[in-house]
Amino acid sequence: MTPLRANTLSLILVLAATLAVGEAATDMFLSSLPSLTEAFGTGTFGCLTPVRSLDGNDIGLVSEAGMPAIADPGASVVRAAHRLALQVVPLVGPISLMLVLAASGLNGQNFAFVGYLPQEPAARAARVRDLERLALSTGQTQLFIETPYRNAAMLQTLLQALAPSTRIAIGSALTLPQAQVRCRAVREWREAGAFTDKNTPAVFAIGR
Repeated sequence: MTPLRANTLSLILVLAATLAVGEAATDMFLSSLPSLTEAFGTGTFGCLTPVRSLDGNDIGLVSEAGMPAIADPGASVVRAAHRLALQVVPLVGPISLMLVLAASGLNGQNFAFVGYLPQEPAARAARVRDLERLALSTGQTQLFIETPYRNAAMLQTLLQALAPSTRIAIGSALTLPQAQVRCRAVREWREAGAFTDKNTPAVFAIGR
């Protein structure tokens, strides 16, 4: 990788982070690097030595999909970089949340990502109604995700709990040949039939 200026280290965020370590674990590992390197040699921890020496190398935080620290692990690693006064440079790849929002026609000026909703049906329905009230009263689009095998259950809850005029967007298999994003009012979803894909990650959004 191309060296940067001396005493500058870019933590490059490429696509998404699967590195999920707690802040305490990160602190402990960083503090132990000098002794680990002395004990085992730079060959073992050579790729991590720049974190301590700030000698101008690049480090990439990578994964197979998504965006680091956005609905994905990696925030504790980025915090560690800031504590070491390192330069953090995000490189943006496809982000499913933003792709669905852009393709949905829902409000892209005011939106919130709320992660996973409760698994228990009654609690999930209550949370959906809370999000709908917020979306309708403020215009804020509400985005959330679900484990693929619960996609159908999620849509069923949405169709049962939401008002007929509330709009639901569902995006799946984004950036793949079979990608699709559909946005319809609840009444139209009921007429079109349920989304039954239990194998593909999906992003859901509701709004007005």
